[in-house]
Amino acid sequence: MKDFRELKVWHKAHQLTLDVYRHTAMFPNEEKYGLISQMRRSGASVPTNIAEGCGRGSDAELVRFLQISMGSASELEYQLFLAKDLDYLDKPAYEQLTRQTLEVKRMLAPLINSLRTRR
Repeated sequence: MKDFRELKVWHKAHQLTLDVYRHTAMFPNEEKYGLISQMRRSGASVPTNIAEGCGRGSDAELVRFLQISMGSASELEYQLFLAKDLDYLDKPAYEQLTRQTLEVKRMLAPLINSLRTRR
């Protein structure tokens, strides 16, 4: 069992989630149960699955949850693009959130690979 709070990628993912919540608070109210909910769930899923994987008993399970985090980050990446095209996010906010999302994905990939080769 690992402490997820010791992982830099978890901290980055947590900050991304906070920023997604902050930006989606400004979306139109009609998106409350649509895109706002989807983006918040995708965003929160990234650090949540990192934390859950760390609480599991093996590297294999941790890898599985890190892969789920990677999928959620990819989902968020598209939702950010959609929000920009719908004019819910301005260009600077879109670029910032996308940059954060890609950074988390770039951090997850080598972590997953190193755990796989360790097995």
